[in-house]
Amino acid sequence: MSEDIYVEIDIEAEGAPEAGWFESVAGDVLKAEGVTTPYEVGIILTDQETVHALNRQYRNVDSPTDVIAFYTEDHGPDAAPFVLPGDGVRRIGDIVISLQQATEQALEEHHSVEQELCLLVTHGLLHLLGYDHETPDDAPRMRGREAVLMEQFRGRHYR
Repeated sequence: MSEDIYVEIDIEAEGAPEAGWFESVAGDVLKAEGVTTPYEVGIILTDQETVHALNRQYRNVDSPTDVIAFYTEDHGPDAAPFVLPGDGVRRIGDIVISLQQATEQALEEHHSVEQELCLLVTHGLLHLLGYDHETPDDAPRMRGREAVLMEQFRGRHYR
């Protein structure tokens, strides 16, 4: 059994991690969440204009954002159990990250771009796995899980 984490870096940016770094972070998040192979996940690192356009088109929010998650599985309260396609590969979904927004947020928070990107990969993947933060009941569960994972990843994926 294998895992496939596809990383596409659409922009050239000095100091941005390479594709293998994103694969490693994503693999660690999925492992920590008990996701077993085989699976597929896509990660796209792109510019702020692209993420803004996706936010407007798919969420009807006309503003920039840092990460958008595109689900393949339905996690709603009435969702049927997920059935694997004939090839047995679980296609979890894709996340799209704005490098510019990540860089700005890292400066605001006084930490590294790698730490911010690690948080955004983690955040996006948790969304794909059914976590949410839209309601007061959901937010502590998701934010708490993010905090636990970020502490586990300190020193391994960021300083």
